[in-house]
Amino acid sequence: MKNKIKAFFKNNHSTAIKAKQLSKKLDLTDPHEYAQLKEIMHNLEKEGFLKKIGKRFQLNKSMSEKLIGTLQLSDSATFGFVILENKNLKDIFIPEKYLHTALHGDKVEVELLATQRGKNLEGRIIDIVERSKTEIVGILRKTKSFYFVEPDDPMIHRDIYISSEYLYGAKNKDKVVVSDIEWFDKQLNPEGRVKEILGKSGTYDAEVSALAREFNLTYKFPMKVEEETKQVEIDLDEAELKSRLDLRNKNIFTIDPDDAKDFDDAVSIEKLANGNYEVGIHIADVSHYVTQGSEIDNEAFKRATSVYFVGKVIPMLHEKLSNEICSLVPNEDRLTYSVIAELNSRVKVENYTIKKSVINSKRRFTYNEVQKILDSGEGEFSKELIELNELAKKLRSKRISKGSINFHTPEVEFELNENGETKDIKVKQIKDSHKLVEEFMLLANQIVAKHVKDKSNKNPFPFVYRVHDLPDHEKLQEFSNFVKSLGYTFDTNSANNSKQFQALLEKVEGTEEESLINDVAIRSMAKAVYSADNIGHYGLGFKHYTHFTSPIRRYPDLAVHRLIFDYVENNRKNRYNKAQLDYICDHSSAQERNAVTAERESIKIKQIEYMQSQVGQEFRAVISGITNFGFFVKISQNLSEGLVRLKDLDDDYYIFDEKNYSLIGKTTKRRFRLGDKINVRVVRVDQEKREIDFILLD
Repeated sequence: MKNKIKAFFKNNHSTAIKAKQLSKKLDLTDPHEYAQLKEIMHNLEKEGFLKKIGKRFQLNKSMSEKLIGTLQLSDSATFGFVILENKNLKDIFIPEKYLHTALHGDKVEVELLATQRGKNLEGRIIDIVERSKTEIVGILRKTKSFYFVEPDDPMIHRDIYISSEYLYGAKNKDKVVVSDIEWFDKQLNPEGRVKEILGKSGTYDAEVSALAREFNLTYKFPMKVEEETKQVEIDLDEAELKSRLDLRNKNIFTIDPDDAKDFDDAVSIEKLANGNYEVGIHIADVSHYVTQGSEIDNEAFKRATSVYFVGKVIPMLHEKLSNEICSLVPNEDRLTYSVIAELNSRVKVENYTIKKSVINSKRRFTYNEVQKILDSGEGEFSKELIELNELAKKLRSKRISKGSINFHTPEVEFELNENGETKDIKVKQIKDSHKLVEEFMLLANQIVAKHVKDKSNKNPFPFVYRVHDLPDHEKLQEFSNFVKSLGYTFDTNSANNSKQFQALLEKVEGTEEESLINDVAIRSMAKAVYSADNIGHYGLGFKHYTHFTSPIRRYPDLAVHRLIFDYVENNRKNRYNKAQLDYICDHSSAQERNAVTAERESIKIKQIEYMQSQVGQEFRAVISGITNFGFFVKISQNLSEGLVRLKDLDDDYYIFDEKNYSLIGKTTKRRFRLGDKINVRVVRVDQEKREIDFILLD
């Protein structure tokens, strides 16, 4: 009957009809049939298929079209939601029995059911429009009679059957790439073929290759890019140099990590006769070498960002550009784009210049080298470094007083042996040398963004901004409840939440729960993204902000270099229009999120590799997550994370209190809370599943 009713309205788009009239047209004269018809019509109205006009029903044309969307599976794959392409419609709840053969991320067609789950309509998947992945990475397993691939992606909950004729040399426990995947029957597993062997599962090279595949990161540069790159040479002819600000005699230097190979920013400082300081922030002029629309540029846009795995990098630009031609190596002339700011004693910018330049870096400093000079007051360029540090401290203090939040998510650094294996992991110490560089990069990014805003007035110049929206009040309330459970306060009704955040972060600095509170604070925030529409940057407290300082490793910075040059030179025939910039921003933001997730997985893999050698060892830890099957802990010493399983807490029966982030003993009332400090022992490490198990020490 439901199908008959739907068919009638689909064939009579504009008809508005009462239930009684429709029952006659469909020859449903029995009172029970009529009652059923009325119920179905009311359900179709709830689903949005029909709309009611007085006592008449009419087809809701927006719902008469095919319902197409993307499937988001739950972690357990026991249900999912389809996020519809029509943004005016709510997500559709899909129970497990109606998931068809869809995988997480697939584009699917949905048919609505006459039921509702909470606020969401319920539906079933009737067709797979497009698979989200054409290739899947995993570990090849062998049983007595057949082979299958166990996917690395935890959101793919079905193993893939591999016929022995399609192994192509792969052996048991190899890390492989599977393609030509077919899955038509939910009762059977998907089938596929081995396309590529990445190496023996568990080795870092195989895991990194797998990560790159898993996150669609391109390792090798296309042949066209290789050929085009060969033609690029350092351009230092007289005509080019005369058009630039010549800063080669200035004391300019770079400050980077020990293992850095691409140096895209350098700094300088001079005291002026009026007592002010002239600070130079000099950025590699990538735009001079990478022409818009070239093969190099197209590949850089596709990648959008460099990806930094532990001990390895997938660069945005070819190494000849990123590590040689554009890199601000010491004692070599290099083309740059400089922001030179005059700062008074209160670090107010009194004047500035944005100009293409040429520099010759006098020194390549590491953070550790600079820190030793700041601590001792002695060393090469000590005067300049100390002056820069004093200004950086003032800039930071001024920024925080105006509402900037200094998030500090503790990071780890790895000591690797000659084979790339992890010898040790330590929590990275953020010192003044790191903060010095950061403040001047923030300053340059602000000046460039303000320059466009201050001068554009009625005819805004199309531009790329780095923006950060206000946090959602509901998430702030959750964060407030969480920190309250740890003994801290956060007032969500405060007129200035950003100052509340900063005060709390300063209070927890150096404590064992610092990492956890920073993580949860960041998760309660909106994500910073690239946008052609400037809404300001909440986290930094800036009204105008962009990314200008890393064009070697971020595509939006390269676009900003092109844009600001057109603007400074009054070239109104700029290379980008608003629609192009919207596309660049959306794509770059998505690629950035993808890269961050991949980098985190790389760190996790190396942590697990190291913890393999620590089985039986005891550690101090903080509870970082509570579930109904146990609690996750983060090791204070190296930030490795693993699970204490509920079944191993044998002193009581524990009940999961989700509201209070706790597990509570039924008899003893012993409580394990998010943020609690405990002692644990490593009992199991599974590198293939990327899991660490701990037991609690009393």
